[in-house]
This record gives sequence, C-alpha cells and structure tokens, in this order.
Amino acid sequence: MKDYFFSNEELKELSVADPFVLKTKTGMYYLYGTTGKDGYDCWRSEDLVHWEDRTVCFLARESDWCGAGKTFWAPEVVEYEDRYYMFYSARNRAGSLRIGLAVSKHPAGPFKNIKNAPLFDFGYAAIDANVLADEDGKKYLYYSRDCSENTADGKKTSEIYGIRLSDDLTETVGEPVKLLTPRQDWELTSGEPLWNEGPEMLKYRGRYYLSYSANFYAGPAYAVGYAAADGPLGPFVKAEENPILASVNFETGRKRGDVSGPGHHSFTVSPDGTELWAMYHSHCDPLNPSAARRPNLDRAGFTEDGKLFIQGPTTGLQPTPSCGEKEARERMELRTGVLTEKVHSA
Repeated sequence: MKDYFFSNEELKELSVADPFVLKTKTGMYYLYGTTGKDGYDCWRSEDLVHWEDRTVCFLARESDWCGAGKTFWAPEVVEYEDRYYMFYSARNRAGSLRIGLAVSKHPAGPFKNIKNAPLFDFGYAAIDANVLADEDGKKYLYYSRDCSENTADGKKTSEIYGIRLSDDLTETVGEPVKLLTPRQDWELTSGEPLWNEGPEMLKYRGRYYLSYSANFYAGPAYAVGYAAADGPLGPFVKAEENPILASVNFETGRKRGDVSGPGHHSFTVSPDGTELWAMYHSHCDPLNPSAARRPNLDRAGFTEDGKLFIQGPTTGLQPTPSCGEKEARERMELRTGVLTEKVHSA
C-alpha cells in the first residue's frame, strides 16, 4: 500500500519545524527546517514521502555573527547558477533576530556565510525569508518583521514585508514595502502579539499569491491564509475564504482532535511536475500544542477562478505524489487481484 498511498503519520518521526522543500534541477528533493540550536539539518528524498540521509548542512561557529545566539529558524534554499543559497533566521550577538545568507556548491551543504553579518539590517528583528525569482529575471525577498521588536496600533505585531534583491541574491535593493498586517478576524484569535509570518510566494497565471501563517505558532489556532496581487510588491488583498489550512473552525471555535496548528508551509511540485504540494508543520501532540512540531504533506492547487487551496490537514491515506487517486486505486485493485489469484491457484 505504501507504493501508491501514504499518510502524514509516515512523516511524524522527522524532527523538523518550519519545513522547506527544494526540488533541484536533477529532480531530487531536499528538506530543510528548524532543527537545532547551532544550525540546520537536511534530508533527501526521491518521492517527497520517504526521507533519508539526514545531514548537518549548516553549523554556526562561535566567531560567526550568529554563533552566540543559539537560535536558528526557518531556512529556505534557492538554486541559482549551480550554487545553493540558504536564507535563514538567527539571533545576532545583541540578541536581535536577523536574516542571514549562506552558500554551498551542494544542496546538502556545507553552507557557509557569504559575510560575517546579516544579509541586511534595517534596525529591527526580521525572520522567515522567502525568495521569488520572477519571469523577468528580477528577484524579491519576503520576510516577517517580527513582533519582538515591532508594534502596530499599539500592539506587538508581526507583519510581512517585501524588497528587491540584487541579481546575484547577495544584497537587498531599495527600501522594504509593508505587504501584510493582521486584520482579518481569524488572525486575531490567539490575541496579542498578532502574527502574519512565514511568507511563501507563488505566481500563477500572471498573479502573485502571498501565503502566510497567522496566530500563535504553539497554539491550535495557527493556520494559513493568502493574499493576491497583480505585482510582486502588491498591493495585496487577502482572500475572503481565509484560512485555507486550519485545524480550528473559526466560526464555531471547534478544534480537531487529530491535528493541531498547521502552518509555516512551503510549496513544491510532484516528481512528474504535474501537481502542487504543500509541506507544513503541525504540533506533535494535537491535544497538547507546544513548540514541538512535525511535518505534513498535502496537495495544493488553484481553482478555475484563481483561488489558492490546500487539501488538508489530512491524517488518513492519500495517493502519493505523481500518483492520482484513480490510478492509485486501480493499481491497488490490480495488485489485490493478482494476490487473490495466486492464493486461489495454490
């Protein structure tokens, strides 16, 4: 059954939060995320479901700008001109969160900082970097201005910003633009601080879809929404159907017992390139939400009228990537029939 179907239970042993999946030009997948206090580990997979070869891909030294911080969050890796660029969140020596950039010749590392300083420093805490390489060759960085050093309307608030990147990905260009702030009712559920974080950008049919997470990451109300715009730096309008991935019914307050707090996601495509998938984390113990989180994988896509969706969170069996449900069930019926025939003829 594992050949054609899988469930998110198969991923629960992976000790990673804020998961990011890179599909390289060779078709191999690499999984990165929040894994430890001194840097990051990564895993490798051919099918998005079975992960192996856990490797320490980035390890901070005491002499690094981030070496004394002992906080490393949410790495994302971009493949560009046969090199791999890791954008990551860490604390500087003053204890403030910043975004760093490390580079490697291999997706499994080792990654090394391009300089002994953050990628940029606008004088405030910044986390959760995401990069878009647009069709015209321009690059953009999206990040969260963290609530630890930011207020909006008198409340501690995380807000999402965007900024141009240089063509070689190593510098920011111009001034950052505020793109999203918590305003929808569902985003206010966990109370102050307020969060819009974990940005992920997709471009579909000329439109820009900026998805993000809201509410307290260690609480059941953590969930995913999105906003859309005609340009990479907005203005963005949040979807009326938000959230698109949640374990709480925000109208009734009812919570699911089998999964909690799905969020901080990334997108990738199936091995055959025909399907969009979302990798996200949820709480290890759904009945006792905490900072302990594990990854999940569910199908995503766009409706005919251009709405982004994620088919989750799921806990039961679903067809594996690149194996549609009809094909999966036909294969299972065929295999079951062959086994039955062998038993009857024995």
